[in-house]
Amino acid sequence: MGLAVPKVPKPLAAPMVPIPLAAPSIAMAGLIRSDIRHISDAANNADSFRVLRGRVSVLKIALDDRLLSYLELARFGSVALIRSSDLHFDLLSALVEQWRPETHTFHFPCGECTVTLEDVAVQLGLPIDGSPVTRVSSFTDPTAVCYQFLGESPEDGDKYFSGIKFTWLKAKIRQLSATATEGELMYVARAYIMHMIGAVLMPDVNDDCVHLSYLPLLADFSTTRSYSCGSAVLATHYRELCRAIEPQVKDIDGCLILL
Repeated sequence: MGLAVPKVPKPLAAPMVPIPLAAPSIAMAGLIRSDIRHISDAANNADSFRVLRGRVSVLKIALDDRLLSYLELARFGSVALIRSSDLHFDLLSALVEQWRPETHTFHFPCGECTVTLEDVAVQLGLPIDGSPVTRVSSFTDPTAVCYQFLGESPEDGDKYFSGIKFTWLKAKIRQLSATATEGELMYVARAYIMHMIGAVLMPDVNDDCVHLSYLPLLADFSTTRSYSCGSAVLATHYRELCRAIEPQVKDIDGCLILL
């Protein structure tokens, strides 16, 4: 006969006690420097919630297959496939309240997170290494620059324009003919990329055009891919988040689809 093993009573489980968490905006108020005006501090003393406004104007034009090789050569092929953006600005506004400009991170009760270069590379397919993206502030002859890289100029009568309107770029893309030459295809491919830069990747909510200074970067698509465009997009994104935390700001720019 075997020995009887006495039964040991199981220990009682400790009761689940909820741990109170401070409201996110209150928690943020204790982290930011006193010399920084942060929307989270204003939210604690306001009766209404601030909803930022923004704009992402994606191209809803079907991509011509003849342009794809040029876009992929320039490393903009993945971005060109973005056809829609359904942004919830109330949620984006709540997310901005958690932004810490000192560390470029979102602070939550469970920890911190941020948008990284890897996110830009994976989600947008843009290069994140290579030469820095720089631009000139003005051109002595912007019309000549447009004729050189786009085949025509949107402002023939204006010698001092600095931006190309999205409506003009869209019309340029739609006008692509079935018998277009290689040169004409390259013109339209540049127009396509310029629209993506100004409307999706680095948009300005208060403007309906893209700065002309990006156009010379598209002179040679094999050289365009050597620029760290993803780094420029992320840097602009960080800058806009740091600007949006100020209580008086009503809009937010940058590549919002990353959020």
